[in-house]
Amino acid sequence: MANPDSGISDKVIIVTGGTKGIGKQIAQAFLKEEAKVIICARNQPHETIRDGENLADYFQCDVRESSQIMELIDYCLNTYGRLDILINNAGGAPPADSSSASERFTKSVIDLNLVAPLVFSQLARKAMVDKGNDGLIINISSVSGMRANPMGVAYGAAKSGLLNATETLALEWGPQIRVVSVTAGLILTEDSRAFYGDDESVSQIAETIPMRRLGNPEDIANACLFVASEASSWMTGTNIVVHGGGEKPSYLSATTAFEGS
Repeated sequence: MANPDSGISDKVIIVTGGTKGIGKQIAQAFLKEEAKVIICARNQPHETIRDGENLADYFQCDVRESSQIMELIDYCLNTYGRLDILINNAGGAPPADSSSASERFTKSVIDLNLVAPLVFSQLARKAMVDKGNDGLIINISSVSGMRANPMGVAYGAAKSGLLNATETLALEWGPQIRVVSVTAGLILTEDSRAFYGDDESVSQIAETIPMRRLGNPEDIANACLFVASEASSWMTGTNIVVHGGGEKPSYLSATTAFEGS
């Protein structure tokens, strides 16, 4: 049931990478609040993304292609008359050895995780400003951009850059456009399950987190709902870290000074 005081009902929202994992859950969370949601991805979802009778509108788009982004925004404006919120969620990268990753691989990771959200944000801002409405851009980042990220240097660097972009764009585009990052910790999805391993491995990883569990896509979606609500109307240029308390420093496992930690 929608919260009538949230200010989200009837907002027009684009969620990139919204067909699975975190993006799918974000889309469903906003549909539950009776927002109008467009999801985009390179491949159509296996099933319609919905919450009850509220359906997400799918538009095929490779966010690395600015011409396709423009087509999506034109579709949004022509269909719904406005754009209120952009959620830059599309991203990711397979692990790769930093000493041998190819230049092409490195560029492709940075294009997807940093260049694409920057270009999408520029075009979305123009659409919002041209229509004369206030807007919000939410960048989904990762703790990989806040600490060392072995086997993923390009991904970590791109996500770190996205955090800086959030601060910079908020400064340049305020007060009409708010820009906020939501940084995800270790989140269990259909894609990350292959990386984190079986149930036993997931349980062992969970023991390194103060909340003793990996995050769910709903945890990130809930943070996005808060950022989009009237309760956060003075929040911009900041980063909300959703990581269950963070990861235990590895040195604690090598010392007897912190028994039980």
